[in-house]
Amino acid sequence: MLTIHQALAPKQKDTPAKTGLAIAGGGPVGAIYELGSLRALDESIRGLHLHELDVYVGVSSGALIAAGLANRITTAELCRIFMGQEYASLRFDPADFLHPAYREYLQRAARLPKILSDTLLNMIRNPGQASISQLVSQLGKAVPSGIFDNEAMHDFLEQAFLASGHGDNFDDLDCKLYIVAVDLDSGAAIRFGSETHRDVTISRAVQASAALPGLYPPVEINGHYYVDGALRRTLHASAALNEGVDLLIGVNPLVPFDSGEKGQNAEVSDQRLTRGGLPLILSQTFRALIQSRMEAGFKKYYSSHPVADLILVEPDRNDEQIFFTNIFSYADRQALCEHAYQVTRRELYARRAELAPVLAKRGMSLKIDLLRDKKRSLEKSIGEGHASHAPVMRNLCHVLDELENLVDDAQIG
Repeated sequence: MLTIHQALAPKQKDTPAKTGLAIAGGGPVGAIYELGSLRALDESIRGLHLHELDVYVGVSSGALIAAGLANRITTAELCRIFMGQEYASLRFDPADFLHPAYREYLQRAARLPKILSDTLLNMIRNPGQASISQLVSQLGKAVPSGIFDNEAMHDFLEQAFLASGHGDNFDDLDCKLYIVAVDLDSGAAIRFGSETHRDVTISRAVQASAALPGLYPPVEINGHYYVDGALRRTLHASAALNEGVDLLIGVNPLVPFDSGEKGQNAEVSDQRLTRGGLPLILSQTFRALIQSRMEAGFKKYYSSHPVADLILVEPDRNDEQIFFTNIFSYADRQALCEHAYQVTRRELYARRAELAPVLAKRGMSLKIDLLRDKKRSLEKSIGEGHASHAPVMRNLCHVLDELENLVDDAQIG
């Protein structure tokens, strides 16, 4: 689903054109959806190169993608990496991000004897105030703050940037990158990459931004503890708009699932939601909260930044595939990314008349023939099928990506 908003006022002629990208969170499923959508946008719009923009904003899992693009890694290569292609430049396995947080477990368990002794002593001294709720409250201090160890996410990015020769410091980049997290002690949204929060590596900032409470423990940076940036806002697109961006592309995979009152699969879907237990119920609740807040925030940009054109990409609310995908199944991961790629292509073609004036302002245009090609697939787009010549194909794919960009620029010129 595309939301297109044209600028309400012309920008000043002496102001340089800037394009920005804001990528929301959504966990592993959201990240895979975003990759498919971003690849479709990247190859379908002549003159748009998503790894060569001026400003990037990433929140939670979206921060992982934004960090890669800001390091000038193409959408094609990011798809190869996160799809686990053999000929990708880096190895990625989502299971690596689900190692139990043993250190956290041990640290919490070590506190248990003192918590129990202090609680029992207090109950003996003040029997009139003793209660089960007091005991439960005290024991809660021994519960781990996260199930999984998010240090693996930091290590993956740190090693990836080192191995590929890219930068892990904000000062290494030739563009603006903002990674948003929430300071646990103050509740304030912090933009890593801003002037006051640049003394941290990108890999550590991404780890903090993706530290969803309950799943991952808070991340300590310079004496402060940070959690998932989506807890305050969804896109944090104002970080890009305040940099003078006049074309902002936003991608948000978190929309609540709507099976419809009497849709074809309504009964099945309703059963899957209720029978899916707490995880699906929490997912639906979280999505509803995020979507409501995102819609309100996005509409504010219409008046707060009247010279900016806005394009927002989201899934349809009745899209079962994104809601029920098993991200740890390789086949499901491939299918979801392909699905997002095809859905976005169809939306671009269907809304081509509305998009044309927005793109034309910047010398961009839709590749109509490519969008009409019904045989076009993500597999073809990222050059799959050459795994037996992995090292050679990595270099060739990179050269072809750059060549395509040069051809596009020459046609525009």
